[in-house]
Amino acid sequence: MKTTLFASFATALALTGVFASSAQAAGFSFKTNYTADLAGNDMWKGDIWLESIEFGGQTVSEFSVVKDAKIVSNDLWTGGNSGAASADMGDKATVGFKEEKLTEVGAVAALGNLNLNSIIDTEDKGNFAIDVMFDKAVDNILVWERGQNSKLDVQAIDFKGNLIGNLVNLPKSNNWTDAGYSIDTKEIGSAQKVASIGLSLADFGLSANDSIFGYRMISQTGYNGPDWKILGTTDPTPASVPEPTAVIGLGLVAGSFVASRRRQKSK
Repeated sequence: MKTTLFASFATALALTGVFASSAQAAGFSFKTNYTADLAGNDMWKGDIWLESIEFGGQTVSEFSVVKDAKIVSNDLWTGGNSGAASADMGDKATVGFKEEKLTEVGAVAALGNLNLNSIIDTEDKGNFAIDVMFDKAVDNILVWERGQNSKLDVQAIDFKGNLIGNLVNLPKSNNWTDAGYSIDTKEIGSAQKVASIGLSLADFGLSANDSIFGYRMISQTGYNGPDWKILGTTDPTPASVPEPTAVIGLGLVAGSFVASRRRQKSK
C-alpha cells in the first residue's frame, strides 16, 4: 500500500580544453511532491516516486530523464571507500542500480528514472566529471542532494555535445531548499535528509534562444562527496533540434523518452 506525502516548500575543465566563466547560481526553490511505496520504518528505504514539482505558481508533472551518459573522468575505485562516483539505491528499492565501479550504463540506470531513491553517490574526497544527456531539450534542471552537506559544479551542453554558458558553482547544499524527504541507501547506515535546487537557462548565462540537452556534473576534492539525482523540465520550444544524422554521430543522445507520473513499474 502506498503512502502519499507532500514535501515542504521551502579538474574537469582541463580535460575538455574549454574555459568558461564561472558563476555562483542563484537558482530557484521548488516543492517536491512524491509518493513513497513503503511506510513506517522502511519508508525511506524503498522507492520514492517523483509525482510533480511546484514553482513560480505552476505545477509540472512531466519530466525529461537522463538517457545517456559519458564519464569524462572518475577517480578509480579500488575497493572500500575509494574512487569517486558510483551508483546507489535504497536498501529496499526495486527500481535503480547499485554499482561501485561506475560505468556509463550504470549511470543511466541510476539516473534514468523517477525514483528519487536511485542516485549517484560520491566518496567524500572524490573527483569526477560526468556528462548526462536528456532525450529532449530542457529549460530547467532539478537537482537533489542527499545529506545536505556537499557542493557541485554544473555546465550546460548543447545537442552537439559542446559545453555552453557559464560553469555554475552551486553553493553547499545546506543552502538549498529542504526537499521534505529523506533516503536510506545501501551506501549509508541510516536515512539522511535531501536538499533540492532548480537551475534555469538564465543561471547559465543563456537565453531563450539557446537550447540545452545535457549537463556536465563535476565534483572536486573538498566538495564533500555530493550524492545526487538530476531531472529536467522539457523545453516546449527548443531553439535547436539535432538532425537525425547528428544524433547518430554524437553517441550521447539516444532514443526518445519523456517520463511522466504515468510511469510503469516492474512488478
